[in-house]
Amino acid sequence: MASLDAPTVAVVWSLAFAWAAQIALPVWIPILLALATWAVYVVDRLLDARRGFRAPRVHRLRERHRFHWRYRRVLLPSALAAACGAGSLIIGVMPRAAMERNFVLASVTLAYFTSVHTPRESGRRAFSFRWPFEQLVFPVELFIACVFTTGCLLPVFCRLPAAFGPSFAGLCGTGAFYVMVAWLNSYSIRCWESANGTPSRVFVAGCTLGGAGFAGAWLLSSSQPRMGALVAMGCVSALLLAFLHRLRNRLTPLTLRACADLVLLAPLALLLR
Repeated sequence: MASLDAPTVAVVWSLAFAWAAQIALPVWIPILLALATWAVYVVDRLLDARRGFRAPRVHRLRERHRFHWRYRRVLLPSALAAACGAGSLIIGVMPRAAMERNFVLASVTLAYFTSVHTPRESGRRAFSFRWPFEQLVFPVELFIACVFTTGCLLPVFCRLPAAFGPSFAGLCGTGAFYVMVAWLNSYSIRCWESANGTPSRVFVAGCTLGGAGFAGAWLLSSSQPRMGALVAMGCVSALLLAFLHRLRNRLTPLTLRACADLVLLAPLALLLR
């Protein structure tokens, strides 16, 4: 309810990518990821809640939005403090080259916020760049998955010894697979919370992604066993999402959504070995 799931997944995924690439991340990086991710998610849900209360017929609110709006006087200052803490780490600790890469990611995230949360006037879009996030060819769930996974990957990419070595290629493939896992998570939640009752393909997508991932993990197991193990953990997450889809009518909406985020922590098993 307090948006702690996203920063937890971000930290676990980033540490798992570092483990697979055999890179040691400084302590400040997981802290920065947790603070920045939590601040973004809290602000996003507060903006969703405000929009939902202004136009309840258009934007349907969930319990997490009501929770954030109910405690906005606590959550908003806390999110701003987290953002200031993340900014302090960026200015005080982050290398200049990493700042430039993260600036691009931050700009794309800001563009998303502007696109989604800027109200329309007279039925017209307020900004010309709103359109990329509203077309079916690039759904918003995929965009969020790309930004989220890229944020987890950037600290590892910046520390790879060779820019285009085997580790780089393996990490790119593993990252692309985790983009699809993150997309499946967002897509599943949207389908489960959809009010129109249309059938979804979550089960098929989860099984297909899991099967393809296990094939990729097997191919990586000989040359890059750690990358293969990480891809296998992503397969577990995908298959568990498919399993949750089968159980969706037996679980409460809140429990279902919490479990959908919980299964993304499968890579934690690699870090606890």
